[in-house]
Amino acid sequence: MNTSTSTPPRRSFRSLPRNVWATTLTSLLTDISSEMIFNLLPLFLANVLGASTALIGLIEGIAETTSSLLKGVSGWLSDKWGARKGLAVAGYSLSAVAKPFLYLATSWAGVLVVRFADRIGKGIRNSPRDALIADSVSAEQRGAAFGLHRAGDTAGALIGMVIALAVVLATQAQAVELSRETFQTLILISILPAALAVVVLIVGVREVRKVRASEDGVRLKGALNPDFRYFLGVIALFTLGNSSDAFLILRAQERGLNVAGVLGMLISFNLIYSVFSAPLGALSDRIGRRRLLIGGWLVYGAIYLGFAVAQTAAHIWIVYALYGLYYAATEGTAKALVADLIPPEQRGTAYGYYNMVVGLMALPASLLAGVLWQGVGGWGGFGASAPFIAGAALALLAAGLLTARFVKAQGATSDASV
Repeated sequence: MNTSTSTPPRRSFRSLPRNVWATTLTSLLTDISSEMIFNLLPLFLANVLGASTALIGLIEGIAETTSSLLKGVSGWLSDKWGARKGLAVAGYSLSAVAKPFLYLATSWAGVLVVRFADRIGKGIRNSPRDALIADSVSAEQRGAAFGLHRAGDTAGALIGMVIALAVVLATQAQAVELSRETFQTLILISILPAALAVVVLIVGVREVRKVRASEDGVRLKGALNPDFRYFLGVIALFTLGNSSDAFLILRAQERGLNVAGVLGMLISFNLIYSVFSAPLGALSDRIGRRRLLIGGWLVYGAIYLGFAVAQTAAHIWIVYALYGLYYAATEGTAKALVADLIPPEQRGTAYGYYNMVVGLMALPASLLAGVLWQGVGGWGGFGASAPFIAGAALALLAAGLLTARFVKAQGATSDASV
């Protein structure tokens, strides 16, 4: 894994190629559309449709698992065909078409169908898009490129949250629970940025022609070298404790935040995430990916313990805002690390496996969180703090395992140089 401490040029962000900026703008517009509605979806399910936390966890888990299975296939296809852009366009287009149908949802099953279709779109697009970004830059700029992309993605989420907050304040400023009418208004507003995102991707991104992978080059055995296989295992363990953020939103409401307060909390989170993503991504180019990833997981463990012990709405708001530091340090860094470990002709496949593992663990993670919170059948669960204590413990274990591998690799390098 990359542990180089060389300093990239100061103009690294300005010199990033057109594809990075175009995919960043596409993600920004998509997140404006998605985040103004999907962050409120748990409240719509709980407040309007009366769904339980276990059912909300099931919906989120099924949606993310579906997406993850397709990420593996789409990544493999982008390597096999030697092309990334077409799959990315298809995925963004499907999501843009699916989301407006939430306007018609009158049951949790209807929400599940729309989430299912939207996540199919995400599953088709993500791995080819990540591979396209990695293909478009040198190794010395990977952290900066993925950091910029995450910053744009999160800036879109921030803008979407501000729009959602404005609508909530205009329609139900003092309400504790979300209304159907407010949610439907946001769905209508979300249509335009989703459509613009597809246009930007079609017009702005150019295919990066790489050597097409051979049949052997895209097989599982070829893509999973020992370092990458170990990394996937550690990621799987960490993700088991990283349940859907829907539970954090429900926790905030349980501690007393009304709908406007929840949106303000999410805005704070996205502001910190957006501001720090690009500089922390560039930092990984200098200090090494694993160091930053381990640090981010330790921050995550501390933050989840904060969610567990929080007593007031203000506590939840502060902890959730700091949660943005974890995302900023790890999301782009982990994807840059995948590119470090895998040769160019296998990157689509590798991103497929990475995204697939993360998403496949979303179902058991979300189900576990829901059951730990409210129980199942006649059992009442351990209470609202339980999912967050479990998540903190698994994060600390994953950080320890990645640290052990890092120390071992450094020791081997030292021995070889003697």
